[in-house]
Amino acid sequence: MDALTRLVHLARPQASLELRCQLHGSFAVPSDARPNAVPFHLALGGRCVIDVANGSSLVLEAGDLVMFPKGGAHCMRDLERSTNKRTPLQLSHDGMLPLEHNAGAGGSTPDVDLLCGRFDYDKGPAALLLRNLPDPLHVSLAETPSAPALQALVTLMHGEAERRQPGALAIVTALSHALFTMALRSYGQQHPDMPNMLTLLSDARLAPSVQALLAEPGRDWTIADLGEKAAMSRATYARRFHECAGMTVLEFLTQVRMTMAANLLTQTQRSAADIGMEVGYQSEAAFGKAFQQSMGMTPGRYRKQERGEAVSEARA
Repeated sequence: MDALTRLVHLARPQASLELRCQLHGSFAVPSDARPNAVPFHLALGGRCVIDVANGSSLVLEAGDLVMFPKGGAHCMRDLERSTNKRTPLQLSHDGMLPLEHNAGAGGSTPDVDLLCGRFDYDKGPAALLLRNLPDPLHVSLAETPSAPALQALVTLMHGEAERRQPGALAIVTALSHALFTMALRSYGQQHPDMPNMLTLLSDARLAPSVQALLAEPGRDWTIADLGEKAAMSRATYARRFHECAGMTVLEFLTQVRMTMAANLLTQTQRSAADIGMEVGYQSEAAFGKAFQQSMGMTPGRYRKQERGEAVSEARA
C-alpha cells in the first residue's frame, strides 16, 4: 500500500454533498468556519472568486476543486466584486440536491455552477494528513499530469448531476471520495517546492523510506536506515526530508506513531501498553507521555471520548 493510500485509509474521509449553487451576475455567498469538517467546492462550470478569511483570494474555474482542510471561513463572489444590484439568493431543489441560486437560474447558463459539500473524517487518525495541508487547498485541472483523469471524473460527476437519474446522488457522493484522493495527489505534483505532507508523499526518492516508516512505525528507525532506503547519505536524507515535509524526520515519525495509536485506540480493544509497544514505545508510561504531548490527553481519555462521540452520533 502506497503512503498516500495508507494515510487516506487512516483518515477515512466520508463525502457528503450538501448544495448546488448556480449563480448569475453579482453575488456573494459566505461560508462560516467548520473546524470539524473539510468543506469543498467543485466548479462544474463558469468562474468565481473565493475570498479567504486570511485576506487572500483565489479564482475557481470550471473543473477546479478547492478544499479547506482546517475548515476555514470563506466567501464565494463574482469576479468584479460588484455590490450593486445583488439579487437575493433563493433556495429550491434541482431533483438531486438543494439548489441555491439568484435571478436567472434555471434559464440562461449560470456564471458559476458549483457542487458544494464536506468531507467528515476520524479526527485523531486524520491529523497526520490534514493538519499538514495548506488551507485552502486549490487544485487546477489544467496544471497537473493527472489532468485527463481528473477531467474525466469531473465530467462524469457533472453528467450525473445534470441528468439526476435514480442513484445519481449516491454515484456523485462516491466519486467525491475519489476526487478527494486525486486532488491530494495532484496538489503534490503541482507544488513540488512547497513543503507539506503532499510534497513529501510525491517525492520519488523519499517515497520508499516513507512507505517503510508507515508500514513499521514501531521499528527503532534511524536516519541512516531511512537514508539507505532512499539511497542517500544521512545528512542528505535529513536535509531533503525537511525541505519536502517542512518538519524533521523525528517529528514526522512521532506524528505517524500517534496517528497509528489513535486509530488502534478507537478501532480495537487492545490495551494502551500493547498499542504503545506496537508503535515504538517500550513502556506504557513513555507512550502515555508522548500521546499526552501530541493529542492533549491521555490514551484512556482519548479512547473514552472518541467512543462516546461515536455512540452519540449513532443514536442521532
